[in-house]
Amino acid sequence: MSLAEPIKLTSLSTKGGCGCKIGPADLMQVLRSLPPTVPNPDLLVGLDTSDDAGVYRLSDELALVQTVDFFTPIVDDPYSFGQIAAANALSDIYAMGGKPLTVLNIVAFPISVLDKSILADILRGAGDKVKEAGATLVGGHSIDDKEPKFGLAVTGLVHPDKVRTNAAARAGDKLILTKPIGVGILTTSIKKDQLSLEETERLTTVMSTLNKTAAEIMAPYGVHACTDVTGFGLLGHASEMARGSGLGLIIRQEDVPVLPRVRELAEKGFVPGGTKNNYAHLEGQGSILYPEEMDQLSRYILCDAVTSGGLLIAVAPEQSEELLNELKNAGVEAALIGEVTEDHPGQISVI
Repeated sequence: MSLAEPIKLTSLSTKGGCGCKIGPADLMQVLRSLPPTVPNPDLLVGLDTSDDAGVYRLSDELALVQTVDFFTPIVDDPYSFGQIAAANALSDIYAMGGKPLTVLNIVAFPISVLDKSILADILRGAGDKVKEAGATLVGGHSIDDKEPKFGLAVTGLVHPDKVRTNAAARAGDKLILTKPIGVGILTTSIKKDQLSLEETERLTTVMSTLNKTAAEIMAPYGVHACTDVTGFGLLGHASEMARGSGLGLIIRQEDVPVLPRVRELAEKGFVPGGTKNNYAHLEGQGSILYPEEMDQLSRYILCDAVTSGGLLIAVAPEQSEELLNELKNAGVEAALIGEVTEDHPGQISVI
């Protein structure tokens, strides 16, 4: 590739568009093959409930929150890619009710193929988001690789009694989602030159927006469970909440916010493999109860693989409207999309 030509970062990714995680079925098969970890009373959140981050208690007043996330380019602008990758990794800390403290950069980059200024822009974009989060960059690690990848390992702090897990929802809780979905379909469409500049900028803004404001606003409310919606899609992460809480969820399709043109582009075939894997995994588990009349594309959209998505919040019903209004007044694209029920435990009913 000549460096005199415009560089399309997304064309350098062999993964095909959305920077998706390893499929849930494959991941679970790998994890089941590992020996059990030694129990530790100070490990407050580990692998058991597929939560967003690990939480380790240091004292009665303080616990560490730790996470790591990285992926291949999903947009062509290096600075924006850095911002999105940072916002995505930082989101796990916010989902747990924590405050980001330190970050480490994780870099794989074809240094002999791409101009060093591209990597500098990626790091600069990430650095600006880390600064916005109030965290501190303390180092990182890089390798020379034919495929660019970037992300962060993030450490945060939280009070042990104020951890927001994905496994403590209560019957009657209302479900609030703080960002629209459809990201995977749109980022796949970017690779096929299907989005206008304005549409790409809108998508980039959604992905690069920190969940900091939403997390800070929800802190004083009766939030019983929270998770961020990322690679396993809205229904995938909601399913983890249902199973972990031992309760059922009801999600109203018409109330789920979806980015513009997602349906149109899905109809043209721009549904990423990660999204289809999410759907197949949930279908195989029997985790989702769909209306018979719901078509396949609508089901895919609800399972769409997301990068740097919003928080899915289970909040006490008497506080849901107040929380929703405060989020909206702060500019968060929040919507009330369903509720938690004692019916069909471990499953989601889409209506």
